[in-house]
Amino acid sequence: MPLLEVDSLDVFYGAIHALKGLSLSVDEGEIVTLIGANGAGKSTTLKTISGLLRPRSGTIRFAGQEISRTPADRVVAMGLSQAPEGRRVFQNMTVRENLELGAFTRRDRAGIRNDLEEVLTLFPRLKERLSQQAGTLSGGEQQMLAMGRALMARPRLLLLDEPSLGLAPFLVKEIFRIIGEINRRGTTVLLVEQNAHMALEAAGRGYVLETGEVVLADTGQALLNDPEVQRAYLGM
Repeated sequence: MPLLEVDSLDVFYGAIHALKGLSLSVDEGEIVTLIGANGAGKSTTLKTISGLLRPRSGTIRFAGQEISRTPADRVVAMGLSQAPEGRRVFQNMTVRENLELGAFTRRDRAGIRNDLEEVLTLFPRLKERLSQQAGTLSGGEQQMLAMGRALMARPRLLLLDEPSLGLAPFLVKEIFRIIGEINRRGTTVLLVEQNAHMALEAAGRGYVLETGEVVLADTGQALLNDPEVQRAYLGM
């Protein structure tokens, strides 16, 4: 049984049909990526999985449980958390306060302390800035904070929405290195990313979305070598 199974998902924004019968799956331990042009439905897919949007029809199963009508806070408590597009850190709160908010569904204080140390090991820059207001961090540091905050929920599945957006190339490489390390430490990852080349190199499998539909699904390496993917998304 996949850790995440999305089947025939239809999502609307008013009269706009944003997702059209979309299906995908993510197995425990994988990195899976969604690629596609702006407006293809990638972020909508993540928001629907995490409970921020309600589908018109279709099912979402996480760890065997149907969650398509489950409130977002309950989805987080079940072990699925998201680092959203645009970071969305709490600008006037400190780095520590942002990270602690990531554990809002948890009551295991010792576990929270241990996970905070784990996050600060992954992101040593955040350790140097624990008392600093999040709004004063650089874009790359805010991205690290958004990912660290999501990890504080101790997710089985981490949803990452455009983690490299707006970052300098050397920071993009660092973010993808950290994504690989997060996965090696046992967290499954579903990644939405405009940088299709980096995403497909990092992922075991990928889905290509066009206007709310999956048009290709294969291993990351096969998609990297696909002439249509190269032409449309890799600039080759």
